Amino acid sequence: MDYNGARMACQTARIAGFGRRMRREGGRMAQKPRPTVRRIELGYELRQLRERAEMTMEEVVEQAAKKGVKGLYFAKLQRVETGLSDLRSASDLRTLLDLYGVTDERDIEQLLAIQREAASQDWWTPYRSTMPSGMPRFVGIEAAARETWAFHPSLILGLLQTEAYARTLYQLAQPIEETTSEFIDRNVKLRMRRQDALTRSEDPLVLRAVLWEPALRYLIGDVDVMVEQYEEIIKLAALPNVTVQVLPLLPPKIRGYLPSHDFSVLHLNGDLPASVQVDNAWSATSVSDKPREVGRFTRKFNAITASALPPEDTPAFLEKLKREITK
Repeated sequence: MDYNGARMACQTARIAGFGRRMRREGGRMAQKPRPTVRRIELGYELRQLRERAEMTMEEVVEQAAKKGVKGLYFAKLQRVETGLSDLRSASDLRTLLDLYGVTDERDIEQLLAIQREAASQDWWTPYRSTMPSGMPRFVGIEAAARETWAFHPSLILGLLQTEAYARTLYQLAQPIEETTSEFIDRNVKLRMRRQDALTRSEDPLVLRAVLWEPALRYLIGDVDVMVEQYEEIIKLAALPNVTVQVLPLLPPKIRGYLPSHDFSVLHLNGDLPASVQVDNAWSATSVSDKPREVGRFTRKFNAITASALPPEDTPAFLEKLKREITK
């Protein structure tokens, strides 16, 4: 067998393996159609198929154009493969699959089904106009995540906030950010809706959160707002899928490491890559699934949890704060 024949045989074997995996995981993959994650899923599968076919993105763009695909340039394909953009044309998807050597109609139909779901609207789409840059992608991933690890050094994590605490935050920022009352209402509703992930009946989000003591002590609004907030954290921390730790100002075991920014590491189901979310000073949200970044922030989170109080100490710590501010 010559080189080209051997290469084709290897490619065929890889594609066959892909088909078996798609059919084996089909039930799981079709379980929860959420557009953002479907886009990530479709992009991930297309990237895997392209690499198995040993084609560069430049080669794909060139060959697809020869087959009549219009508007698929390098940057567009890159955005599709990273889940930042959907591929709306079923015909274009079929062309790509043909280039990658996918011929089994069952595999093609399964990817077409994912593509249709990826092109639909997310529940948060009506709130998109008031979200900062990068936030829509983060919210979409968060809604379908299996597990989230989060550290917040300055404020209480959004998934744990009460409506009164969240509204007060936006109201305090209103003169600075020059936002409207409608903006505040929409963002508070969005934040409360995001929290449904913790209590949904099917596969609730597993949350591991670390809160820094100054964030808990910083008075947002009046005493009643903070007391209600402490009680809400205690209630949520009692859920089997929620773990809340407090990083005290004077940790009993000094590890010498404290990030100054908040971040979340989000784990999706199956083979889909984990993502890390970081906020910056310009209110923009950055989301990356690069293994190097995910690994770096995972190590950060592990270092923080090693210095934090054990989860079972959280209720007593918050009760102590309640007593202090209500004296």
